[in-house]
Amino acid sequence: MKKEYVLDACAMIAYIADEDGAGIVQKILSAAGRGRSRVFMHAINLLEVYYGVVGKYGESAAGEMLESIKLEPITVCHETSEDMIIDAGRFKSRYKISIADSIGLAQAVKLKASFVTSDHHELDAVDVAENIDFTWIRPVPPSKKRKVN
Repeated sequence: MKKEYVLDACAMIAYIADEDGAGIVQKILSAAGRGRSRVFMHAINLLEVYYGVVGKYGESAAGEMLESIKLEPITVCHETSEDMIIDAGRFKSRYKISIADSIGLAQAVKLKASFVTSDHHELDAVDVAENIDFTWIRPVPPSKKRKVN
């Protein structure tokens, strides 16, 4: 069975901006390009990437970015089932995370996929409490490491 991944916005931004963690995303996409894994991204997470690029670089750059993402082995998911709405709503309410992250997590749950992110500040609590596989593209910042007794 192929490993499946769901990218969140910060993972995609790290990849396209060649930030810390871009190499991990590159390896995931390379494996997908060779048919060894499958990569998904919900359209709401893609929207988050788009508006971030528009705000920082303008609409032209954001359009170019969208075109470059279309060349990657990523399936953009547009559907949101009732189960996903329930899961996303529960994540949003329980963990006070963004709507986009809530939907991305619900997509990962639906697909039984690993959620690819760097958002420790929002998602560490989810990682600890929920049965969701995470692929972290950056380590936990030293100031945020959990203390083990």
